[in-house]
Amino acid sequence: MSKSEVVSQTTGRVSYKELKQVIKLGLVQGNLIPAFAGAWLAIVMTHHSFLESIPQLIVMMIGSTLVMGGSCALNNYYDQDIDKIMPSKQNRPTVNDRISNRHLVILSLSMMAIGELLLFMINVPAGVIGLAGIIGYVSFYSIWSKRHTTWNTVIGSFPGAVPPLIGWVAIDGHLSLMALTLFAVVFAWQPIHFYALAIKRREEYSKVNIPMLPSVKGFNRTRVGMFLWLFALLPLPFVMHELGLTFMILATLLNLGWIALGFTSFRAAVDEMKWATKMFIYSLNYLVVFFALVVVVSLIKMI
Repeated sequence: MSKSEVVSQTTGRVSYKELKQVIKLGLVQGNLIPAFAGAWLAIVMTHHSFLESIPQLIVMMIGSTLVMGGSCALNNYYDQDIDKIMPSKQNRPTVNDRISNRHLVILSLSMMAIGELLLFMINVPAGVIGLAGIIGYVSFYSIWSKRHTTWNTVIGSFPGAVPPLIGWVAIDGHLSLMALTLFAVVFAWQPIHFYALAIKRREEYSKVNIPMLPSVKGFNRTRVGMFLWLFALLPLPFVMHELGLTFMILATLLNLGWIALGFTSFRAAVDEMKWATKMFIYSLNYLVVFFALVVVVSLIKMI
């Protein structure tokens, strides 16, 4: 490719599809589910008026989207060296020179700054937790732990679990046991989700010397880690007993279903990749179903 062609690509207008890749919109949308659930549960359990809480809810969702999207864009900027080697990342605009580094950094910092401004406009706790999420994801995960330790996924789970905290404090102004339990659910969910993905991509991570657990310790050690977090999820619905018996039963069945799927990996001649794919798909559905249960059950209690 000639230099003029590269310049043309880099300075060309980035499409909406490419922008979604830059800010990892799929990841952001997934994290907005617990953020909304946290806010909704705060409205119900602290007896706030839903109509009066709509402005905070909208601003929180927009601010959270910008903060998370900006953080992901900065992650893409930092990871360009390894993304250019990994086959699964070749369509990213940061890899194929569809967006310049300057534009990417401006986009990232602008999104995070505006997002933080919106969260601080709601209240100080929302802004502080959002800022902690940025620092945790960009510094402790992207820059440090991802490239230096197999604990990177667990460390990255801390900033990844702040959305329900932001949602809750945006309405209530301070944290509660229920908010911290929502945080714990998302925190325990993340290693299982990302270990499953890392199993599927372990050859890629080995190629770029990223110490993901499956690439360094192998399948059996990763499976042990996944089961530890699966069992960590089991008691959490009972901490949320204020949502009622129906919720505790349904959430527990959801957890047991995931554990049962995990045990299928012990079958003779199991296909590790297919199993990891099933665990990954279950994890996506788990997050949606669990927090949908939170919203629906609390709505019924409110009615």
